[in-house]
Amino acid sequence: MTVEASQPLSEIERQFQEAIARYKAGAPAAELIPEFKEICQRAAKSSAAWTCLAWLYLLEDKPQSAYKAAQKAVKLNPEDPQARINLAIAMLETGQKGVRPHVELAQTLVAAVAELRQEVLENFADGHKRKPDWPSLERVEQWVLGG
Repeated sequence: MTVEASQPLSEIERQFQEAIARYKAGAPAAELIPEFKEICQRAAKSSAAWTCLAWLYLLEDKPQSAYKAAQKAVKLNPEDPQARINLAIAMLETGQKGVRPHVELAQTLVAAVAELRQEVLENFADGHKRKPDWPSLERVEQWVLGG
């Protein structure tokens, strides 16, 4: 993980955990984007941070920025179903082709690992709560969970 010498990993991890806690407590996505951008700059190889940033961009109707962040997350951790889901949603929202391989890999991963399936279910529920009537989310959810 690339980390500045003045920023020990534990400090970045603490900042990440605090930002996640603020998100779970209901902080608006727009308020958290600058913080996650900073985390991604300091910990450029953190797939989890890039995945979170992509999700926040999606919630704020910034699909092009979400696409770029999700691409980085997938490159860093190709077997993270949430990173693949975020990328698929961003691709749908930016009118890009090639969504199917990302959806199929996410399907395989959530079918194989119950813990991953639970996380994905929780994230879909969170997406519906924070951004009701989100067609791209609904489509990807149906594809990933509906098989």
